[in-house]
Amino acid sequence: MHFRAMTERFGAIFAAALLFVTIPVWAQEFKLGDLAIEHPWSRETPAGAKVAAGYLIIKNGSAMPDRLVSATADIAGKVEFHEMRVTDGVMSMRQLDGGVEIPANGEARFEPGGYHLMFKDLKRRTVKGDKIAGTLTFEKAGTVAVEFAVDAMGGDDHGNHGG
Repeated sequence: MHFRAMTERFGAIFAAALLFVTIPVWAQEFKLGDLAIEHPWSRETPAGAKVAAGYLIIKNGSAMPDRLVSATADIAGKVEFHEMRVTDGVMSMRQLDGGVEIPANGEARFEPGGYHLMFKDLKRRTVKGDKIAGTLTFEKAGTVAVEFAVDAMGGDDHGNHGG
Protein backbone atom coordinates (compact mmCIF):
# COMPACT_ATOMS: atom_id res chain seq x y z
CA MET A 1 0.00 0.00 0.00
CA HIS A 2 1.33 3.44 -0.85
CA PHE A 3 2.23 5.84 1.95
CA ARG A 4 -0.38 8.40 0.80
CA ALA A 5 -3.16 5.81 0.73
CA MET A 6 -2.14 4.63 4.21
CA THR A 7 -2.16 8.16 5.63
CA GLU A 8 -5.53 8.93 4.05
CA ARG A 9 -6.99 5.73 5.46
CA PHE A 10 -5.44 6.41 8.89
CA GLY A 11 -6.76 9.99 8.74
CA ALA A 12 -10.29 8.77 8.03
CA ILE A 13 -10.12 6.21 10.83
CA PHE A 14 -8.71 8.81 13.23
CA ALA A 15 -11.44 11.32 12.31
CA ALA A 16 -14.16 8.71 12.83
CA ALA A 17 -12.67 7.73 16.20
CA LEU A 18 -12.39 11.37 17.25
CA LEU A 19 -16.03 11.96 16.32
CA PHE A 20 -17.08 8.96 18.39
CA VAL A 21 -15.04 10.06 21.40
CA THR A 22 -16.26 13.65 21.23
CA ILE A 23 -19.99 12.90 20.92
CA PRO A 24 -21.19 14.86 23.94
CA VAL A 25 -23.61 13.80 26.63
CA TRP A 26 -26.25 16.13 25.18
CA ALA A 27 -27.15 13.51 22.62
CA GLN A 28 -29.48 12.00 25.23
CA GLU A 29 -33.09 11.48 24.24
CA PHE A 30 -36.15 10.38 26.17
CA LYS A 31 -39.28 8.90 24.55
CA LEU A 32 -42.94 8.93 25.54
CA GLY A 33 -45.23 7.54 22.86
CA ASP A 34 -44.95 9.85 19.83
CA LEU A 35 -43.00 12.45 21.82
CA ALA A 36 -39.20 12.69 21.79
CA ILE A 37 -37.52 14.83 24.44
CA GLU A 38 -34.06 15.77 23.20
CA HIS A 39 -31.01 17.28 24.90
CA PRO A 40 -32.34 18.40 28.32
CA TRP A 41 -29.72 20.69 29.87
CA SER A 42 -29.16 23.48 32.35
CA ARG A 43 -26.27 25.71 33.42
CA GLU A 44 -24.36 25.54 36.67
CA THR A 45 -25.52 28.03 39.27
CA PRO A 46 -23.54 30.45 41.42
CA ALA A 47 -23.51 29.93 45.19
CA GLY A 48 -26.71 31.25 46.75
CA ALA A 49 -28.77 31.22 43.53
CA LYS A 50 -32.46 30.57 44.04
CA VAL A 51 -33.37 29.91 40.38
CA ALA A 52 -31.98 28.09 37.35
CA ALA A 53 -33.28 27.44 33.87
CA GLY A 54 -33.83 24.20 31.97
CA TYR A 55 -33.70 23.78 28.21
CA LEU A 56 -34.72 20.98 25.82
CA ILE A 57 -36.46 20.19 22.55
CA ILE A 58 -39.77 18.32 22.45
CA LYS A 59 -40.69 16.75 19.10
CA ASN A 60 -44.18 15.46 18.44
CA GLY A 61 -44.46 12.72 15.79
CA SER A 62 -48.24 12.50 16.18
CA ALA A 63 -50.96 14.01 14.01
CA MET A 64 -52.48 15.34 17.27
CA PRO A 65 -51.04 18.21 19.32
CA ASP A 66 -50.17 17.70 22.97
CA ARG A 67 -49.42 20.12 25.80
CA LEU A 68 -46.66 20.13 28.39
CA VAL A 69 -48.66 20.89 31.54
CA SER A 70 -46.21 20.41 34.42
CA ALA A 71 -42.65 19.53 35.30
CA THR A 72 -40.53 18.65 38.32
CA ALA A 73 -36.82 18.80 39.09
CA ASP A 74 -35.13 17.22 42.10
CA ILE A 75 -33.16 20.42 42.75
CA ALA A 76 -36.19 22.73 42.80
CA GLY A 77 -39.14 23.39 45.07
CA LYS A 78 -41.20 24.08 41.95
CA VAL A 79 -40.86 24.35 38.18
CA GLU A 80 -42.60 26.94 36.02
CA PHE A 81 -42.80 27.51 32.27
CA HIS A 82 -41.48 30.88 31.13
CA GLU A 83 -41.01 32.72 27.86
CA MET A 84 -38.48 35.45 27.13
CA ARG A 85 -39.37 37.86 24.35
CA VAL A 86 -37.93 41.05 22.87
CA THR A 87 -40.46 43.72 21.91
CA ASP A 88 -39.25 47.07 20.57
CA GLY A 89 -35.77 46.34 21.89
CA VAL A 90 -36.97 45.53 25.41
CA MET A 91 -36.54 42.01 26.74
CA SER A 92 -39.27 40.68 29.01
CA MET A 93 -40.02 37.38 30.66
CA ARG A 94 -43.44 36.03 31.51
CA GLN A 95 -44.77 32.92 33.16
CA LEU A 96 -46.93 30.64 31.00
CA ASP A 97 -49.70 29.39 33.28
CA GLY A 98 -51.39 27.13 30.72
CA GLY A 99 -48.33 25.11 29.81
CA VAL A 100 -46.75 24.91 26.36
CA GLU A 101 -48.36 23.38 23.27
CA ILE A 102 -46.39 20.81 21.30
CA PRO A 103 -47.86 21.09 17.78
CA ALA A 104 -48.89 18.05 15.76
CA ASN A 105 -45.94 16.79 13.70
CA GLY A 106 -43.95 19.70 15.11
CA GLU A 107 -41.75 20.71 17.99
CA ALA A 108 -41.35 23.12 20.87
CA ARG A 109 -37.86 24.41 21.63
CA PHE A 110 -36.94 25.48 25.13
CA GLU A 111 -33.75 27.49 24.65
CA PRO A 112 -32.00 30.61 25.94
CA GLY A 113 -33.93 33.69 24.86
CA GLY A 114 -37.23 31.83 24.38
CA TYR A 115 -39.26 29.20 26.20
CA HIS A 116 -37.53 27.67 29.20
CA LEU A 117 -38.26 25.79 32.40
CA MET A 118 -37.67 27.93 35.48
CA PHE A 119 -36.36 25.86 38.39
CA LYS A 120 -37.38 27.87 41.48
CA ASP A 121 -36.50 27.59 45.18
CA LEU A 122 -33.28 25.67 44.48
CA LYS A 123 -32.34 23.12 47.11
CA ARG A 124 -28.66 23.07 46.15
CA ARG A 125 -26.13 24.54 43.79
CA THR A 126 -25.50 22.77 40.48
CA VAL A 127 -22.07 22.42 38.89
CA LYS A 128 -20.88 21.35 35.46
CA GLY A 129 -21.20 17.58 35.09
CA ASP A 130 -24.17 17.26 37.47
CA LYS A 131 -27.38 15.55 36.41
CA ILE A 132 -30.77 16.93 37.42
CA ALA A 133 -33.51 14.31 37.68
CA GLY A 134 -36.97 15.48 36.71
CA THR A 135 -40.28 14.67 35.10
CA LEU A 136 -42.34 16.19 32.32
CA THR A 137 -46.12 15.70 32.29
CA PHE A 138 -48.12 16.06 29.10
CA GLU A 139 -51.88 16.48 28.79
CA LYS A 140 -52.32 13.42 26.54
CA ALA A 141 -49.10 11.39 26.58
CA GLY A 142 -48.65 11.27 30.37
CA THR A 143 -45.44 11.59 32.40
CA VAL A 144 -41.85 10.79 31.49
CA ALA A 145 -38.70 10.86 33.63
CA VAL A 146 -35.87 12.97 32.19
CA GLU A 147 -32.37 13.99 33.20
CA PHE A 148 -30.88 17.44 32.58
CA ALA A 149 -27.12 17.63 31.98
CA VAL A 150 -25.49 20.63 33.68
CA ASP A 151 -23.10 22.77 31.60
CA ALA A 152 -20.60 25.43 32.63
CA MET A 153 -22.04 28.68 33.93
CA GLY A 154 -20.85 30.94 31.12
CA GLY A 155 -21.62 28.82 28.11
CA ASP A 156 -23.55 26.22 26.27
CA ASP A 157 -21.52 23.05 25.83
CA HIS A 158 -24.39 21.62 23.81
CA GLY A 159 -23.60 23.45 20.60
CA ASN A 160 -26.67 23.84 18.46
CA HIS A 161 -28.59 20.98 20.11
CA GLY A 162 -28.50 18.86 17.05
CA GLY A 163 -30.18 21.54 14.92
